[in-house]
Amino acid sequence: MAPNSSLTADRSRVRVRRGRSRSSPRPQGGWGVPWLYLAPALVVLGGLLVYPIYQLGLISFFQYTQAQVSGGEPTTFKGFGNYSELFSDSQFWQVLLSTVLFAGACVVSTLAVGCALAVLLTRVRAVPRLVLMLAALGAWATPAVTGSTVWLLLFDPDFGPVNRILGLGDHSWTYGRFSAFFLVLLEVVWCSFPFVMVTVYAGIRAVPSEVLEAAALDGASQWRIWRSVLTPMLRPILTVVTIQSVIWDFKVFTQIYVMTNGGGIAGQNLVLNVYAYQQAFASSKYSLGSAIGVLMLLMLLAVTLVYLRLLRRQGEEL
Repeated sequence: MAPNSSLTADRSRVRVRRGRSRSSPRPQGGWGVPWLYLAPALVVLGGLLVYPIYQLGLISFFQYTQAQVSGGEPTTFKGFGNYSELFSDSQFWQVLLSTVLFAGACVVSTLAVGCALAVLLTRVRAVPRLVLMLAALGAWATPAVTGSTVWLLLFDPDFGPVNRILGLGDHSWTYGRFSAFFLVLLEVVWCSFPFVMVTVYAGIRAVPSEVLEAAALDGASQWRIWRSVLTPMLRPILTVVTIQSVIWDFKVFTQIYVMTNGGGIAGQNLVLNVYAYQQAFASSKYSLGSAIGVLMLLMLLAVTLVYLRLLRRQGEEL
């Protein structure tokens, strides 16, 4: 009886040990400890992001103009009245279309220039690479107001060197709608491509050199290597820079406001951010400006979520 009882006891001890090994170890202090570490960052984000967005959405549902700000009239609840007023305004749809087309052109141009220069950085020697990096970072660090003023001076019809080099005389780039948008696009790409260039260059340097050498030995051209080898491997990085570029270019304000003097002649160069500024501060319709801000936020969230969902369907991990 004694040997059988000891054998049974040994088996029970083994089962207990197996059960303990299968169970995942619990973190000391429970699940509250990680949240305590995250609490300061969450408080800062709540104060800088959540509360202003809440106030923006709240004002968009009220009648809030200069009369309400000064206390001359009471604040009245309009519900979706501000949004209905925007959707029935033909100028809002024209500005929205201009914003989408302009932002799309800026994103494509920025990605093209940034990726091309990132590949160039991998082909040149150390000194030219350092010079190009310093020049790009200088453009990136330049304030938007300063950069916009410099580009206006370069394309000035009277004193600008661009018209003299191209032989255009006193041609005004900011007079026509498309030429003004093109001039602003050049400035936006100039101050935005360094982020894409540096990020993509870091991703290319992380790709094993054996992969690129094997593709070159197989006779692949540089364009084929970029399209078939580098792009799939850099897709997570390209996703990040694309989303960032969409957000930045969709809410461009300073360049348009400075270079077209507040939106161009008769508002021909208006984008949503400048249009919201005019409605909120020039016309003192703060509720309409808030409604435009809420719509811009929802559109950017929708574009980002759709893009990420498409990537997840393709099996990409970010």
